[in-house]
Amino acid sequence: MNVTRRNFLAGTGIAATAVLAGCGSSDGGSASGEKTYKIGVVQLTEHAALDASNEGFVEAVNASGLPVSIDQQNAQNDQSACQTIAPKFVGDGVDLIFAIATPAAQAAAGATTEIPIVGTAITDFAASGLVQDNDKPSTNVTGSSDLTPVAEQLEMMQKVLPDVKKVGLLYCSAESNSDIQIKAAKDELDALGLEYTEFAVSSSNEIQSVVESAVGKVDALYAPTDNTIAAGAAQVGQICKENKLPFVTGEEGMCKAGGLFTLSINYKDLGKVAGEMAVKILKGESKPADMAIEHLSTSELVVVKNDEMAQAIGVDLSALDA
Repeated sequence: MNVTRRNFLAGTGIAATAVLAGCGSSDGGSASGEKTYKIGVVQLTEHAALDASNEGFVEAVNASGLPVSIDQQNAQNDQSACQTIAPKFVGDGVDLIFAIATPAAQAAAGATTEIPIVGTAITDFAASGLVQDNDKPSTNVTGSSDLTPVAEQLEMMQKVLPDVKKVGLLYCSAESNSDIQIKAAKDELDALGLEYTEFAVSSSNEIQSVVESAVGKVDALYAPTDNTIAAGAAQVGQICKENKLPFVTGEEGMCKAGGLFTLSINYKDLGKVAGEMAVKILKGESKPADMAIEHLSTSELVVVKNDEMAQAIGVDLSALDA
């Protein structure tokens, strides 16, 4: 696996466990008598990007020195589970909810309009109904966006795979974040003069049959930062390897699991940004309603090449080194 980096200007899921971070104690107060802040974390599912976001968040909160108790809950890609976890946090009286991925944030926002919610790994907070405006949320929700460089990814695809004429767009129809990215992908493919066909799944159980149905119909598959596809990226990759079908992914973890190449943001850094925002809220320095949605404006995009996959399907990735 090769990784290189480029500058870009834009914008550990632990299931059902509670951990104590910082210098807090389990009785609601720290050893020095300070308040221990309770944070509830709801993560949609386990895959590399969301796990990294979670890790970055916890690191940032710990680095602040605030006494915190963190309750980690993972919905295992069951959106109804998110809608059970979020109200439980409200009932527990947490001081802040950290929501990882759009459905998790939507469940949290539906459970409370009072408790601060910080989200991450969310493509567009406003389009997902979480805030009134990304620059001024005016709700109890804020956070960091993983808006994907869709256009740049597809331009890279055309550079590496110049013979591709028709692209399969693979995503989960139940994820609003994917709808946003697929629209952007269609616009970019139109601009590039390439045809496309949608291959949508409604759950992970459909991944195999839907991907197999794409074989012979398209010259390459593209999947955005879709949580269902990310969790099943190894399965997609295996089918693509067997049929020598290039699979271009929306982020690094998906590429490593079964993709061919990608241009990705750093999800651990994204989680750190969210963690720093949460610290400001807990310290009373700011309120979600006034905190603009943040992007990794000074971060680096990661160019990831899966050389093993490239060799298996006979694709030359040297164009990525230019």
